[in-house]
Amino acid sequence: MPVFKLPDLARAVALAGLLAAGQMPALAAAALQPQRDEDLLEVLPAVTHDRPVPPGAMPLAKPATTDVRTAALQAREAISVARQTGDTRYWGRAQAVLAPWWDRPEAPVDLAVLQATVQQGRHEFAASRAVLASALSRAPGHAQGWLNLASLERLSARYAQALDACDAVARAGQSLYAEACRLETRSLQGGQQQAGQGLQALISQTTEPGQRSWLLSLLAESQERAGQDAAAGASYAGSLKAEHDLYTAIAFSDLLLRTGKTGQALQILAPLPETDAVLLRRAAAWKRLGDARWTGARQVLQTRVDELKRRGDDAALHGRELALAALWLDADGPAALRFARSNLQLQREPLDWWAALQSARLANDGAALAEIETAIRAAGLHDARLVPVASSAKAAK
Repeated sequence: MPVFKLPDLARAVALAGLLAAGQMPALAAAALQPQRDEDLLEVLPAVTHDRPVPPGAMPLAKPATTDVRTAALQAREAISVARQTGDTRYWGRAQAVLAPWWDRPEAPVDLAVLQATVQQGRHEFAASRAVLASALSRAPGHAQGWLNLASLERLSARYAQALDACDAVARAGQSLYAEACRLETRSLQGGQQQAGQGLQALISQTTEPGQRSWLLSLLAESQERAGQDAAAGASYAGSLKAEHDLYTAIAFSDLLLRTGKTGQALQILAPLPETDAVLLRRAAAWKRLGDARWTGARQVLQTRVDELKRRGDDAALHGRELALAALWLDADGPAALRFARSNLQLQREPLDWWAALQSARLANDGAALAEIETAIRAAGLHDARLVPVASSAKAAK
């Protein structure tokens, strides 16, 4: 049962994704140094995986403010909590803080970029991209805005556009972040060896825990794409030792699950907040071990989906989780393929492609398999983890 990391609220404020993930393709919890007093360079979060909350459970909001600096600080604080806990109520808190400027074309650029971050955390990628495009047209030297845009382009498998955004980060004077941005993107395009060497060099240049944690996480992801699982495991462990991060912990658990180290994966997952992403992986591990707790976890996940529908949320924004649950827990190929195909219209990270390939294999749908493989080649993604899935599907035909 191959299991992958999140994108990217990938990082989806992560972790809110957090991402993402949507690692949460993905930046670290180290603040960029502003070039001007008015600059606010927020650390890019990873793609998150939303989980429903009971009505009325929203934490008390802070008093509204009309001061730009205070609003930015409060929004960043809420985004950070969302990223590290997966508690989606804090996306709402961030939006509430930004409400006086939300969707206003004249909003301060820093606040517009924060709005885009919230939208990315909620998987509203098209809206996030539009807000960023507008903000960057007004402030082409805004490094964080370009980093966010690069993350969105990678998430959409638009690697050439992502590299253009990385170059803009360099022009904004943020050389370390620009280089990490380029290396991450080139790794997705098959340049894992170059990326590994470059990331190792960047890691050797910093002692700041947040930066080291982030760079080691990027290195681990690149090593996984290259099929270097042992090295990736060591890099994930080093990342968590430097600074614990929900996104990276989930990514490490994915590697452990994929390589058959189910007990170790559960140890990594045990202290994490019970987000959909975490609970899904616990359930998958319990099922593999024959632990009856997986059925209760599956029921909780379904209850959360039902609650989302009652609240009027767009189920398409949760296609990845629905596809993975259908694959790992229900073994329902046709349903998984339906969800996975819908999800590919929203995001195209390695996990999304893997879920689609695996769903087509399980559904015994050769036409869908060929279509997905063609799309992967067209995108230019190179990932060693995808090859066994496609090969086993062809062998089974």
